[in-house]
Amino acid sequence: MPALVLLGAQWGDEGKGKATDLLGGSVDYVVRYQGGNNAGHTVVVGDQKYALHLLPSGILSPGCVPVIGNGVVVDPAVLLSELSGLEERGVDTSKLLISGNAHLITPYHTTMDKVTERFLGKRKIGTTGRGIGPTYADKINRVGIRVQDLFDESILTQKVEAALDQKNQVLAKLYNRRAIAVEQVVEELLGYADALRGYVRDTTLLLNDALDEDKVVLFEGGQGTLLDVDHGTYPFVTSSNPTAGGACTGAGVGPTRIDRVIGILKAYTTRVGAGPFPTELFDEDGEKLRTIGGERGVTTGRDRRCGWFDAVIARYATRVNGLTDFFLTKLDVLTGWESIPVCVAYEIDGRRVDELPYSQTDFHHAEPVYEMLPGWSEDLSGAKEFSDLPKNAQSYVKALEEMSGAPISAIGVGPGRDETIQINSFL
Repeated sequence: MPALVLLGAQWGDEGKGKATDLLGGSVDYVVRYQGGNNAGHTVVVGDQKYALHLLPSGILSPGCVPVIGNGVVVDPAVLLSELSGLEERGVDTSKLLISGNAHLITPYHTTMDKVTERFLGKRKIGTTGRGIGPTYADKINRVGIRVQDLFDESILTQKVEAALDQKNQVLAKLYNRRAIAVEQVVEELLGYADALRGYVRDTTLLLNDALDEDKVVLFEGGQGTLLDVDHGTYPFVTSSNPTAGGACTGAGVGPTRIDRVIGILKAYTTRVGAGPFPTELFDEDGEKLRTIGGERGVTTGRDRRCGWFDAVIARYATRVNGLTDFFLTKLDVLTGWESIPVCVAYEIDGRRVDELPYSQTDFHHAEPVYEMLPGWSEDLSGAKEFSDLPKNAQSYVKALEEMSGAPISAIGVGPGRDETIQINSFL
């Protein structure tokens, strides 16, 4: 049975939650392998809408075991609040498993995140202010706090002391902020220990055993390919690796265990936060996409920047992730346009460029080269088969598939759980 990676092929917010939920009934484990509560998934089940930030989307699928892998950074207060909110709505959260090696977001991480962004002023990255970057920085600097540290007060205290030795100097002398008391942080973190203890496991061992037993494991990335710290539009990126390789390090499985890699694409393009965006629209079309598509960040509440589909980015996502399939979402949002522009290349200083430029300077100067495709006016929400789509919508999908370099195996034609056309099985 397969191990699948499901990830965003643009700048995030492509609809990964819908795709994961679609597969959730057919898989045994759904694993978040990177990011934290800076990600957001909206899943619609019947007339119920669920906004998930830290939890794997599979938590809404009965029979599926949701796992938070070692590559995730966990804010314990947010996690417990999210679990409580789901339980109040009748969702069983008892199957959740958390890696003891996942790193914890502490109060001083969120403080550092916010004061640093304010200090940067016009040069700010546009982070969510939730402490994600500083937590990953501590992880790399080997002064991080892990979930397992909650269960050993002595080790926890030593690690918090080590982390705050430097941070309090920076807070006081650079940012003119009050130092943070070690005892206060330790006390707060210890307060989460009993509530989390029952969820904590050696998830690396568990997942490899599951694959040995022919279980189906789905690895779910947060954010998107262009926000990857190594392969995204640096420095306007997240602090981890949402690309397919991140599933191996963030969950503790080898690359030979992965069978398929599915990229989620919107039928247009959006992003949240600062950074270059060649097809961004500042006119009525951009506002129309934002309104019809409900383009507001699940986690941040910020309006998403909207633009036309960018095939250069899609080809890049295929390359760096080794994509085997695409799941195209929100095709229904494009209903009503007489013609739809698609970016097929860039023009940079008078040169046509067909692949994503590796140079930050070139990408900042990239102008989209558009090809116009005929639009449609028919409602797509009732389509169950590809042949049910209007001819122009079919042609649009086929054109995107050819430009992007991997087959489009599923299409979202509405926000609902059942509003999906499955062309090829992912399993």
